Amino acid sequence: MMPRILIVEDEEKLRRVMELQLRSAGFEVDQAGTAEEGMRMIDRAGMIITDLRLPGMDGLELLANIRRQNSQIPVIVVTAFGTVENAVEAMKAGAADFLLKPFSLDHLMAVVKKALEVSALRDENRQLREELGHRYEFDNIVGRSAVMQELFATIMRVAPTRATVLLAGESGVGKDLIARAIHFHSPRRDKPFVKINCTALPENLMESELFGYEKGAFTGALATKPGKFEFADTGTVFLDEIGDVPPSIQVKLLRVLQEREIERLGSNKTRHIDVRVLAATNVDLRVALENGTFREDLYYRLNVLPINIPALRERKEDIPFLADHFVKKIAADVAGRAVRISESAMQKLIAYSWPGNVRELENVIERSIVLSSGSTLDAADIKLDTSRARATQAEHFLPDGVSLDDYEKSIIREALRRADGNKSQAARLLGITRNALRYRLSQMGMESAD
Repeated sequence: MMPRILIVEDEEKLRRVMELQLRSAGFEVDQAGTAEEGMRMIDRAGMIITDLRLPGMDGLELLANIRRQNSQIPVIVVTAFGTVENAVEAMKAGAADFLLKPFSLDHLMAVVKKALEVSALRDENRQLREELGHRYEFDNIVGRSAVMQELFATIMRVAPTRATVLLAGESGVGKDLIARAIHFHSPRRDKPFVKINCTALPENLMESELFGYEKGAFTGALATKPGKFEFADTGTVFLDEIGDVPPSIQVKLLRVLQEREIERLGSNKTRHIDVRVLAATNVDLRVALENGTFREDLYYRLNVLPINIPALRERKEDIPFLADHFVKKIAADVAGRAVRISESAMQKLIAYSWPGNVRELENVIERSIVLSSGSTLDAADIKLDTSRARATQAEHFLPDGVSLDDYEKSIIREALRRADGNKSQAARLLGITRNALRYRLSQMGMESAD
């Protein structure tokens, strides 16, 4: 739909020529000879073209009044060649573009078209941001269980701050979704959100990707390139799988968290950045601390606000809601038909252990819908990856032919080996006290074992 254009111009002949040209291009047009008259027609205008020199209220005052009423409407200002500085002032005040008198009708149409395109892009961008923000509202993150409601309450307290958050949980629990929800509920929601998958970056490229590099810093560095932290300035950085960051990069991340400073590769110039850091891990970083593969000072900088995201098997009451959500979403996108899930199919989903968590549930629903032909998913239509579940269960059970006592002894011996015989450190690895370890060693006849 073509927007209605308001022309505010005291030269009646020019005003009439502009009106005819715009009407011939399909626009509806209103016109006014003064700013005061134009003010009465602002509400129905989709664009305004105004001269800067007007009797009574001038164009700059009119622009200020327009901005107070509607900050989004595009305004094109018209000025004589000798007062270009006024046009510059108008642009700073929020004008979309300007026309210098005298101008051709072709120039008029080009400026109008450009201003409308920019306005449409801004509207689309604003709408996408609103939709994206709505997606990460907690009402749209499926979690009716008490443990998830508690998680949402924690996030609502955490989000408005700039404190560093460490998200812990198994693969597939939704750490990425929770990180984005924190960002979109924070004062930085309109600023960049930059996700960095630490596993996907090769160690030899990680420093240049995170912190950027200067021209000539290494072979192939033909131009200066900012890093991801600079792209995220004033926004949020999400470091996914932080446990995979090599020690050489951990030192630089510590500087970012402590000093809010970075240096590009090949430069000794310090750059100050304002970023909030969210990190995620699917491994226990405390074990990495004990093994010496993760810096203790970095761990405590990251672990300011720890949030543990529960596995799906720990909140099975959410499975029916998640399954219904995925069925509606996937059936429309993939199958092009309405699909419902039967009670027997739902019970089959609830009984499963879900080693891949929510991500696996979504994949199972999609696979089941694609392979089924009916409008109802029955238990037989649910295609579970049972081989993975059996393997996962086997990993958490005794090896064949090994008793519990023998297995416990082997675990304690392994802990002592990793700790180089240090019983205090071995106890920490096992999650027990030193006295408890000494008691077990005594009971097993291993009290002299180092």
